[in-house]
Amino acid sequence: MAANSRLLVALLHFLIWLTTLNIRLGNGTVTDVYCLKTMKESIRDPEGHLSRWDFSNNSEGSICKFNGVSCWHDDENRVLTIKLGGLGLIGQFPSGLENCSSLTGLDLANNYFAGPIPAKISQMLPFVTVLDLSSNNFSGEIPESLANCTYLNVLRLNDNELTGQIPPQLGLLNRLKEFSVANNNLQGQVPTFVNATFSADSYASNPGLCGAPLDACRGSSKINTGIIAGTTIGMIALTAIVIGVIFGYCSPRARKAKKDDDPEGNKWAKSIKGVKGVKVSMFEKSVTKVSLKDLMKATNSFSKNNIIGSGRTGTMYKAVVSENHFLMIKRLQDTQRSEKEFMAEMNTLGTVRHRNLVPLLGYCAAKKERFLIYKYIPNGTLYDNLHPGENEPSRLDWQMRLKIAIGAARGLSWLHHSCNPRIIHRNISSKCILLDKDFEPQLADFGLARLMNPLDTHLSTFVNGEFGDIGYVAPEYPRTLVVTPKGDVFSLGTVLLELVTGELPTGISNPPEDFRGSLVEWVQHLSKNSKLHTAVDRSLIGKGYDDELHQFIRVACNCVSQTPKDRPTMFEVYQLLRAIGEKYNFSAFDDISIPIDTDNAVHADEYIVALETITE
Repeated sequence: MAANSRLLVALLHFLIWLTTLNIRLGNGTVTDVYCLKTMKESIRDPEGHLSRWDFSNNSEGSICKFNGVSCWHDDENRVLTIKLGGLGLIGQFPSGLENCSSLTGLDLANNYFAGPIPAKISQMLPFVTVLDLSSNNFSGEIPESLANCTYLNVLRLNDNELTGQIPPQLGLLNRLKEFSVANNNLQGQVPTFVNATFSADSYASNPGLCGAPLDACRGSSKINTGIIAGTTIGMIALTAIVIGVIFGYCSPRARKAKKDDDPEGNKWAKSIKGVKGVKVSMFEKSVTKVSLKDLMKATNSFSKNNIIGSGRTGTMYKAVVSENHFLMIKRLQDTQRSEKEFMAEMNTLGTVRHRNLVPLLGYCAAKKERFLIYKYIPNGTLYDNLHPGENEPSRLDWQMRLKIAIGAARGLSWLHHSCNPRIIHRNISSKCILLDKDFEPQLADFGLARLMNPLDTHLSTFVNGEFGDIGYVAPEYPRTLVVTPKGDVFSLGTVLLELVTGELPTGISNPPEDFRGSLVEWVQHLSKNSKLHTAVDRSLIGKGYDDELHQFIRVACNCVSQTPKDRPTMFEVYQLLRAIGEKYNFSAFDDISIPIDTDNAVHADEYIVALETITE
């Protein structure tokens, strides 16, 4: 009997463990289903907007069709964002949201939610990037734990009934780009934010708030004579110190020290000079082994004179190893990855070889510094060739631009669909597309690259706020902190727009008075107003390529669609560009196999026909 009891208890424990495992694993996201179910039950929906939230369907992806719900993937019950703004919903903050463990965006604005914002909100929404609770009836104080939601980009708490002080800890949210607490009953000093400045409108209609950008906070009305005396003494002492510093600085010894100081801003290089035990890993036996000392010597201690390119992710230096032997050294800027993770991924990337990829020859990690070592490419970056200088025309004609576009798309298509493991580049820009002696494009700068599971063609990767150059970053990246292959498609689409318009990605040379947006936004604006043809570089028009130019810019526009699912795959982009340049034989060499995840993809010739039906 005792043995049977023990067996029964063990079986019960196993069933409990299996249930827990089923909740946490699978695609399954049983917890996410439970999250939405409890959320629906906890709030009133007088207008019946949530009536279609039917939980009788247990298939994967069923909840992704719910009104206001977006999933990470359409075939997986894992909630990405919940947008229920303006639906007339009534209730308190839904506590069941803590079961949506992968939620990155929550919009409950313009409803009738009331009561306090939960004190443990950071535990409920640890990965939230956008939180909009505006225009409700929330009351009580703003919870300090919001400061632990370190991925927040947008925080809207305006038009509620919140009281108390704005927690000063919110100032530590270094990713915050939009913030508003206007029209509440808050008081006290406003926070000082580390990486942002918000206007007075963000704090409007809170009579008790003070501090920049509002009126200064009132101090004591009585002036203490002791304070005045102390201040006077302090000023005298400070003056003496300043005079001493000036005399010391002007002395011959000080002038010599200044002269010998770091005039080129590369003090960081001196900090790693002579570091012992640093290994420079090289992948190709044909390449001469180099040490950190060799890298320092070859770049003149990473002198400014050796810089050949610079972007948000770091700086590229020319390294002169010998009279006829050159390398390129990329110093990565503020990488978030640990040394172990960096080395693991670089070892994998070092095995990747393709005609449209700059060979990664090696890497080095010294203290906090990370370096990538590449083969030297003589004709520099696409950016420098396309934008040589003010009032100076590009050196690239249309056929050359088309060749570069096809080659870049070929390289990315190979990374996404044929390489094993598959790779998301994450930093595509005209600055990382290098041109060899024949102006064949080669992709470089794998400092932010991420590996994909070769068995999961829809895999997305969570990143810790590392993004590529401004103007090329897909709009969903800062909002979700999730990268997918469609992000690379957006970035390449921006490069395609650069090629066909000749404009910079961050803006246009002669914008209308009422326009201050990026190149992508400008082209999308023209497309909506049937003026897309006016975006084409005038130096290319009227030379027999007009039809190719119009097809090309349409492909680019599809690549930069705001919604990732509306963008083509990289394989489709490559096939589309191949079709445009078919008569030039740019793509005679083709090693891109048809990807297994394009069973439902539109063939290139059909896609071109579809694009031609778009009115300009």
